[in-house]
Amino acid sequence: MSNSTAISSDLYLSNKVETRKTGNSSLGKDEFLKILIAQLQNQDPLKPMEDKEFIAQMASFSSLEQMTNLNKTMENFILSQSSNEMLRYSEMIGKKVEWRDIAAGSESTVETGSGIVKSIKRKDGMIVLELDNGKEIMSYAVTKIVDAEAKPAIESKPESESKLESENTSETA
Repeated sequence: MSNSTAISSDLYLSNKVETRKTGNSSLGKDEFLKILIAQLQNQDPLKPMEDKEFIAQMASFSSLEQMTNLNKTMENFILSQSSNEMLRYSEMIGKKVEWRDIAAGSESTVETGSGIVKSIKRKDGMIVLELDNGKEIMSYAVTKIVDAEAKPAIESKPESESKLESENTSETA
């Protein structure tokens, strides 16, 4: 009786489909530091890492940490600027604006108009002004801002011209 066991073809390495799960394509500072520590722990004691290599890797780690901190700072700055943007544009409420914009779907047709700003809102990351006539315009389309309450100035002549005119009229009389 022969007692031979056959190996299933499912167990052959050539039939094994290799799937690797990879995380982020970039290393963070924690992963970089883990790799550096692993290198130091597993280095050959007879051929330790040269000082130049170690210093270069430490400089890379320091650089990575500074870039990470700078990125966080920039994200916070951008967030604060976008919230300040709404406050800046809120000063336009009640003001008359003139605007100029290229009509949607046409690069040659330019729309112009004016109206009093009733409200400000953010739409798709952009500031939109809602006018009293119901028109909504993008903030970048505004060409002129005028105080809606401003009265037109009465044209007056300088005092010296008024004196000359009164002297001229008295001399002719």
